[in-house]
Amino acid sequence: MSALNDLENKIENGSLLVGVIGLGYVGLPLSLTFLRKGVRVIGFDLDPVKIAKLALGESYIKHIPAAELADYVKSGQFEATDDFSRLAAPDALVICVPTPLTKSREPDLQYVEATTGTIAATLRPGQLIVLESTTYPGTTVEVVQPILEETGLKCGVDFALAFSPEREDPGNASFSTGNIPKVVGGVEPLSTALACKFYGLAIEKIVPVSSTQAAELTKLLENIFRSVNIALVNELKVLCQRMDVDIWEVIGAAATKPFGYMPFYPGPGLGGHCIPIDPFYLTSKAREYDFATKFIELAGEVNTSMPYYVVQRVMDALNDRGKSLKGAKVLVLGVAYKKDIDDCRESPSFKLMELLLNKGAEVAYNDPHIPRLSPVRKYSYDLESTPLIEENISSFDCVLVATDHSAYDYQFILRHAALIVDTRNVFSGLDGVTGKVVMA
Repeated sequence: MSALNDLENKIENGSLLVGVIGLGYVGLPLSLTFLRKGVRVIGFDLDPVKIAKLALGESYIKHIPAAELADYVKSGQFEATDDFSRLAAPDALVICVPTPLTKSREPDLQYVEATTGTIAATLRPGQLIVLESTTYPGTTVEVVQPILEETGLKCGVDFALAFSPEREDPGNASFSTGNIPKVVGGVEPLSTALACKFYGLAIEKIVPVSSTQAAELTKLLENIFRSVNIALVNELKVLCQRMDVDIWEVIGAAATKPFGYMPFYPGPGLGGHCIPIDPFYLTSKAREYDFATKFIELAGEVNTSMPYYVVQRVMDALNDRGKSLKGAKVLVLGVAYKKDIDDCRESPSFKLMELLLNKGAEVAYNDPHIPRLSPVRKYSYDLESTPLIEENISSFDCVLVATDHSAYDYQFILRHAALIVDTRNVFSGLDGVTGKVVMA
């Protein structure tokens, strides 16, 4: 029996051991999805704090239940480790590591390359390797496969290799890893078949595609679609402000059309790991083919300009009240990149705070889901969340709504704030808006 036949049997009878590399917002939910189906999982991560928390059955992601994790740890079904010499043990290894951009907005594959090299050091016949980290079309076969085959083992003969894009949506009450359709593309047909069977153990619907490149581009298309449409409504927001038209009213009216339209909403900029970053992975790759991705670049320009527009609106609103932004006290509401989550990766709030500070403002923040700011890529704020009590709110010259958390009592905030700049339309229809709330 060949090693890959043995792997197939393990998948079919559910006896395989799964290794998930990177236990962040993708890897930990994926691990939990397999655990719920009775599959054993070893999680690998370089962060000793995460490993220590998981060893105690603690969760560091809001929507991952700690009690459930603790049960799996106690039973021995789940283990987290930073010992990467154990990568030979799992039958399937899923790579869920970051794929950021460099300062020049070029793909930064250092984590993918380093992880693949670590896997290669212990690679054995009969393993399935799947890359889930979002990247440009061709990464799996041009970067990952050659590193693995330097061992002398061959893809499709000794090991299987596939790409399957993560589709996490933190805070979504209707969809989680288990019921979001899973796109899967292998390097060759056997890899595709094995990867589909593997994910079928834990995920309801599998969508096989013809290649890793098709799977890689699927993820980019999803995020480019959102980026371009968000840029469109952000641009229209600026135009509507000059025309004295309510963009939110227009979007709401357009959304009543039962066909040919879906609503997108403006905001203070883009956040999260996906939409601000992923489109530029395709832009970079397209240059190899002498092709300019104009829509992607333009959308990036529009969305990147939004924090500057918002800060200008804050300046204008203060100026209308005889105040200067320099020396003004500004409270930013929400540093998570979207409502009701504890994830602040690439949050536009950080750029807003930077711009405000650079113009001499005193800046504080409140976020019920993020009590203290830790250093993140590009930003290092040493701040704690300011409690939203009457005396605090009234002490600020301006309250800037950046993230529309459900936990906020907007009527209470409206009652006690001197001035509000609203980027999320959360004060629409409330009593006392006139003269106090400025849209941005």
